[in-house]
Amino acid sequence: MSDAPKGWDARRVLYAVLGLQLVMAGLLAGSDVLGALPRLVWPSKLPGMEAPVAPGDQTRRYAPRDTPLPPRAPGAPERPYRNSGDMPARLEFLRTGDTLHLTGEIAPGDDVRFAKQLEAEEGLARAAINSPGGSVRDALTIGRALREAGLQTQIEAGDICFSACPYILAAGVTRRVGEGAQVGVHQHYFGKNTVLPAFLAVSDIQRGQGEVMEYLDDMGVDLRLMRPALATPPEEIYVLLEEEMREWGLVTEEPGSEGGDG
Repeated sequence: MSDAPKGWDARRVLYAVLGLQLVMAGLLAGSDVLGALPRLVWPSKLPGMEAPVAPGDQTRRYAPRDTPLPPRAPGAPERPYRNSGDMPARLEFLRTGDTLHLTGEIAPGDDVRFAKQLEAEEGLARAAINSPGGSVRDALTIGRALREAGLQTQIEAGDICFSACPYILAAGVTRRVGEGAQVGVHQHYFGKNTVLPAFLAVSDIQRGQGEVMEYLDDMGVDLRLMRPALATPPEEIYVLLEEEMREWGLVTEEPGSEGGDG
């Protein structure tokens, strides 16, 4: 008969589980660091966003808070931003006429802020988005609210819509991207946390991708959009061609078609 104090076996199992968790967390954190080392030692040789894209040459270096914005198209209104780092750190809402402008990063909690903003507005016809991306889950919730409200969406001439932003664009009952605007996709983390065991981190990512696929299907966007999104690392962006956006249903109107008064 064991002389161990009562409850010792339970504590020993608990300590073993906690120890295993710490080891797995260390391995995951180490793998993240090792994965980042090549990018730190050998910076990406991809061109920056200023380089024009062409079929097969659409991947560019990307940093959400340090990316030069495209030059304004002829006749397009000036914006107070020259770099994504100049943009608001969370969505800013500004109404002009029947258009609600959503500008800046999509931060956690912006879905709730947007719902309150939308509830306070009357007579809106469309949402114009200018964003380097951000929280995917907030973007999906904002998109569903836009669709429920029956609003159009647009990216105005010379503006950007990267990372999670195209999911908001996808929500419009009609969707337009102006001349010289850039729309791009890449991989997302969906809140991946290296403190979690590996199988839970992978599960969280897979669940997030499943939510995005269901969302795109609901919005009538071809799931082929996920192919460049899944293949492009977070520090890069795949800039979509006009023909891709049209073929996959991300846009439904010609760039020169009638838009808002923004």
